[in-house]
Amino acid sequence: MGHRNRSSPPPPLDAERLERLALHYVGRYAVTRAKLIVYLVRKVRERGWEGESHPQAEGLADRFVELGYIDDAAFATARAGALGRRGYGARRVDQALRAAGIGEEDKAEALEEARDGAWAAALRFAERKRIGPFAAELPDRPGREKAFAAMLRAGHPMDLARRLIDADPGIVPDEE
Repeated sequence: MGHRNRSSPPPPLDAERLERLALHYVGRYAVTRAKLIVYLVRKVRERGWEGESHPQAEGLADRFVELGYIDDAAFATARAGALGRRGYGARRVDQALRAAGIGEEDKAEALEEARDGAWAAALRFAERKRIGPFAAELPDRPGREKAFAAMLRAGHPMDLARRLIDADPGIVPDEE
């Protein structure tokens, strides 16, 4: 098989080429089952199909899960940990995992860990954004409302956000 001219389009896919694309994709990126399916369907749409049967993106993704190339639960744990270290709350973690196509069963443990680490994540977020105990001075009402909105967008519960925003600068409240 020689080198193609750069201007010529890639050949249409068949089962073998689709599998090679899938292997390359999961080898290069952290991928969920759902993301692999979306990728393969997009590639078939872009390049066309010349295989004998219809493209089997879901079957190929299922086989990769069985082989251990894709582990949605491990992906969920890693993503939840990364978001938690950046200061995001359980609600935001859940949104990110849902967007990645992670099923309820595969994300349950990751969400539990995010809930368990809610206080530490909220403190990290407040420190990053200089909110509450990490602020230089007590903010005015619009500043407090802005900080409260930022905490909520980051996925923190209202009561936790309120406790941190109500804290005086320099005084970190105890976890209750």
